[in-house]
Amino acid sequence: MAVLAGAEPFAHTGSTEAGFLLCHGFTGTPASMRPWGDHLAEAGYTVRCPLLPGHGTRWQDMNRTGWEDWYGAVREELLALFATCETVFVAGMSMGGTLTLRLAEEFGERIAGIVLVNPSVLTLRWDAKLLPVLSRILPSVPGVANDIAKPGETELAYSRTPVRAAASLAKLWKVTRADLGKVTQPVLLLHSAVDHIVEPVNSQVILDGIGSEDVTEVVLENSFHVATQDHDAGLIFTRTVDFARSVRRAGQVDAG
Repeated sequence: MAVLAGAEPFAHTGSTEAGFLLCHGFTGTPASMRPWGDHLAEAGYTVRCPLLPGHGTRWQDMNRTGWEDWYGAVREELLALFATCETVFVAGMSMGGTLTLRLAEEFGERIAGIVLVNPSVLTLRWDAKLLPVLSRILPSVPGVANDIAKPGETELAYSRTPVRAAASLAKLWKVTRADLGKVTQPVLLLHSAVDHIVEPVNSQVILDGIGSEDVTEVVLENSFHVATQDHDAGLIFTRTVDFARSVRRAGQVDAG
């Protein structure tokens, strides 16, 4: 299937000193990350944001993929960044945050720091427990896109949630939660005060579970779930650059 206009992956070639891998969310596309990526590119960073398998075409395609496919895509991009940049950061929103955590768990200190925006590692929805059964009989349910407070903003994402893919996401949550203690890098966690998709308990579970000592938590007071397209987008972008610069300065001090 052809990729939807605007859903294409993107990359910016900047400094070989530092780069960012950006990971988009479940049923979403790199479009939600592009303003973030543009800001990082303007700050001089090399940036890569892949389109996850099954995304950006039609929701039926997602039901033919699973979390291993999505993780494999961001992992491949991360390895490419390792080959070109001295210092590498990973950032993600929603399920992109889950993938970011999983990469941090696997690669440890090779990743200099991570930025999480409304990351997910579980859901309190009662019907989520039925996903393994529903996935065999129900192709899709209404989508979760467009949780944005800012008028006029639209998320480029599927209008339906593919159920088999959602069941696979639940498996990714489980393996990621189990290894949260392996996350030891500096962390910038930004989460919305009001989020209709990812419950606040997610951020608390992450904060309680990770092994990082350098952790900064920022509450986004004026945004809903898709915060990179919402009122607090500018805050996310500037705090990300400040975070990366701080981590790099600390690394230079340690090296000295």
